[in-house]
Amino acid sequence: MCDMIDSQSAEKISRMKKLRRTLSESFGRIALKKEESSFDEICVTKMSTRNCQGMDSVIKPLDTIPEDKKVRVQRTQSSFDPFEKPTNQVKRVHSENNACINFKTSSAGKESPKVRRHSSPSSPTSPKFGKADSYEKLEKLGEGSYATVYKGKSKVNGKLVALKVIRLQEEEGTPFTAIREASLLKGLKHANIVLLHDIIHTKETLTLVFEYVHTDLCQYMDKHPGGLHPENVKLFLFQLLRGLSYIHQRYILHRDLKPQNLLISDTGELKLADFGLARAKSVPSHTYSNEVVTLWYRPPDVLLGSTEYSTCLDMWGVGCIFVEMIQGVAAFPGMKDIQDQLERIFLVLGTPNEDTWPGVHSLPHFKPERKTVVSEKNLRQAWNKLSHVNHAEDLASKLLQCFPKNRLSAQAALSHEYFSDLPPRLWELTDMSSIFTVPNVRLQPETGESMRAFGKNNSYGKGVSNSKH
Repeated sequence: MCDMIDSQSAEKISRMKKLRRTLSESFGRIALKKEESSFDEICVTKMSTRNCQGMDSVIKPLDTIPEDKKVRVQRTQSSFDPFEKPTNQVKRVHSENNACINFKTSSAGKESPKVRRHSSPSSPTSPKFGKADSYEKLEKLGEGSYATVYKGKSKVNGKLVALKVIRLQEEEGTPFTAIREASLLKGLKHANIVLLHDIIHTKETLTLVFEYVHTDLCQYMDKHPGGLHPENVKLFLFQLLRGLSYIHQRYILHRDLKPQNLLISDTGELKLADFGLARAKSVPSHTYSNEVVTLWYRPPDVLLGSTEYSTCLDMWGVGCIFVEMIQGVAAFPGMKDIQDQLERIFLVLGTPNEDTWPGVHSLPHFKPERKTVVSEKNLRQAWNKLSHVNHAEDLASKLLQCFPKNRLSAQAALSHEYFSDLPPRLWELTDMSSIFTVPNVRLQPETGESMRAFGKNNSYGKGVSNSKH
């Protein structure tokens, strides 16, 4: 009797286990089907939102991020270090763009009207862009140690472009300066920063496609020797500070400010260019190379071997360029080496000491045994034309400070009295708005002095904004 009961119990337990297993499998299939459906819906939503924009896609707009997290997100976006695996970085950009293009091609027949409406012929990731045969080379503009710059024309919309063709070496990979420039510029959208339209990556070359700007400040000053029109100097300087303020707020240093790297359009717009030496400045401070900035525009702290610097590095260059535009000659045209450059600076600004520049004695290249100690002089004694323009000498003196922490920031410089006679609307413009959209803001005709008063050319010649130094 007991055996019969045990047998029935075992059979009942077996049936219950089998039923549980069947139910479990059924629920599992239902859950899996639901997950697959949700995944498909998410994919479609993301692809529609991304609109095939590769690395530039943002699923969640910054406006929806709480205020206390916005700064942290923006810093993360702008503090990408191009030194980390540079070749892989370019490959990743290229592969993501290709994947996006392939998706649009393979699903052309299934593409929803919503996705099609969001696609634009002017989008860099459109199938019409991103290809070497999308652009026609017209003429060579210049050549540097790793890149050649051509004037070109888009076959898609007929607009003029500048093609910066970077030669890739199989054993060396992609130059890190090119990776820096591309990675930084793709996130910078401002009227006073050159616009990167497209990136074309092949086995032999990496081509950066920029908006075409017909000249630079160096060539402009060569054409109008003896100093520029005071009102034009003011407008050029305002635009330079405006562009620098934009990148400095995003913790980016240009690190190679000079007239050749400031492009001038036919309407007078000034645009920061050549970000090959630029760096995303992280917080807290890192140490950086002191082999930055062309010698004439290199600040004394960097000349003395300092590797700890911030946005004040760029502001010294602004002061040098400001003086050069007004006076018609370079502020500190060193002809020999770093020591000669330092001597030219100290002849005007005075020999530094621990009182005027705390910590100067600890800099690697400082030589306390200097035979001559020079006192500081008024800037108008060195550059007389500063005295002809209201508040120009005061602004120049606040930019050309030997002690880095004393230099005026770009944002503070924009509020200087020197700009007080400009229309107030200039300070209200959006990032992508040109200053020339404001009524009565325009360049004045350059009169200039005779060539005899200045010489034939600046001794440094006409550099290409894309050359390496």
